[in-house]
Amino acid sequence: MIVWVSSFPRSGNTFLRIVLNRLYGVRTSVVYDVDGVAERLGSDLVGFTERPAAIEAMRDSTEVHFVKTHRQRDDQVDEADKAVCLVRDGRDALVSWARLASEADAARFESELRAMITRRGEVGTGSWGRNVLSWLLPSAPHRVVLRYEELAQKPRAAVERVIHTLTPQLRPDAGAQIPSFTELQQADDRFFRRGLTNTHRDELPDELHQLFWAQPDNVAAMQLLGYGTRVDGSQRA
Repeated sequence: MIVWVSSFPRSGNTFLRIVLNRLYGVRTSVVYDVDGVAERLGSDLVGFTERPAAIEAMRDSTEVHFVKTHRQRDDQVDEADKAVCLVRDGRDALVSWARLASEADAARFESELRAMITRRGEVGTGSWGRNVLSWLLPSAPHRVVLRYEELAQKPRAAVERVIHTLTPQLRPDAGAQIPSFTELQQADDRFFRRGLTNTHRDELPDELHQLFWAQPDNVAAMQLLGYGTRVDGSQRA
């Protein structure tokens, strides 16, 4: 069986994988050929494992396989596949992704962010709004939504809720220690940057904030999730 660990980039996927590993001894593989995050942070911290077989074989297995993806829900995902759908305010996720992409040259931040906001594509990661909507619509009980703020504030309770719903046969380790954000920053303070909500308020330029709301998929996803308001206040999300 496959459980997709899905999210748009910089929505807390790495922390979720760490918690899954600490609480349940679950190691996650990735849909990609290379796990760049595990290479950067270390396989043991992330809880990474190589895919043991092709996706189809993992799906047919009696074992539970957790697979990280930042891709939109596509033909590789069977309609019956279970999924943890990790979501974050799109403005925060995009700001964080652009900061990471421009960590070697901070002057590129705004150009990176603009490109990420306006990116298109029916395959791959796509835009923030399109990515989120692909996983959340239509809604399904075997695709469970987990919010970034819930994960950040109460990681144990948040992950136990999701796992109990999707794979109740797994049991958490009552004595498991989940690393604090400070501990994670000691491992890599540029990857684990702020760990906060509403970071767009002091990092997202007004022009790009307006550009974010000019994307119809973003508006639809923000409305669905109940996040924020437009800069002009005219759209309650």
